[in-house]
Formats: sequence, C-alpha cells, structure tokens
Amino acid sequence: MTIQDFATYIAGLPRVLAGAAALIRDDSGRVLLVEPNYRAGWALPGGTVESDDGETPRQGARRETLEEIGLDITLGALLAVDWVHGEARPPVVAYLYDGGVLDESDFQSIRLQEEELLSWRLVPRDEITEYVSVPLGHRILAALDVLAEGGGTVELENGHRVGRNGA
Repeated sequence: MTIQDFATYIAGLPRVLAGAAALIRDDSGRVLLVEPNYRAGWALPGGTVESDDGETPRQGARRETLEEIGLDITLGALLAVDWVHGEARPPVVAYLYDGGVLDESDFQSIRLQEEELLSWRLVPRDEITEYVSVPLGHRILAALDVLAEGGGTVELENGHRVGRNGA
C-alpha cells in the first residue's frame, strides 16, 4: 500500500469525536456543575479532546478544567466511558475522570472562563438530572456509583450501563 493509498484509506474511515470531563465534589458529595453560555443546560468542567494535536482524554480533561474554572487538578481514576450517539454529528466517546473532593478554599478560588461559562454551582446527587442532559445525568450518576462501590470503570452507551445483566 502506498502512502497515498493509506491516506485515502484513513480518510474513508468512520469518525468519532472525543470529550473528557472531571467529576469534582465537595465533602458532602455535591457535584460541581458549570453553566455554559453557548447552549442550554449545565455540564461538568471539560470539553473536546484535541486529539489532532496529540492530546489524550486525561490531558484534555485536565486542560479543560484549568481553562474553564481556573483549577489545575491532578485527575484520579477513569470512572466512566460513554459512547453517545448523535444527530447531525458523529458519535462522541465521553471520558469521565475523578476530579476529587475539594475543600472550601478550592471552591473560592474558582475563576470562570467568561468566554464560555456563566456560572457554577454544587448540586446534590438527587438534583443532578434537573440540570444536565439525560445521557450526562446517567453518566454522572454511574460515576458516583463507581466511587461508592470502591472503584473500577463503568462502560456506558448513551448514559446506560452495558455489560451487565446480558446488556
């Protein structure tokens, strides 16, 4: 296969987008959500993985967290990987990392990226789905379950667990 044939082959392969985020909590278990100014609803600190520049999902989640809320957090375990189908866009593989439990001084030092975000808040588990999209809500709840169960990574499709009970 020539270099040109290989390039043509690669260009014809299916495309998938990648996103990565951090699940940050306070000592009472509330989850940090951010409010974007470019769409309705809330999100986790995170965004698109710049894979064309060689960025990995973990690096992307850390970079986006620093850019969006001004905190440079060393991320913990990969909690969830979610394959999210889309309309009018390729699927997204969403990686969700443990951003840890922060203290009050950490939260006070948050500086929002004003070009993209309006506000932030800490949301209790039972209110998460009132703020975020259905797949993201399921992803966050599944990640919180992983933390409560003591570790591991959960595989999701559109926010729902797979690999369990014959799924």
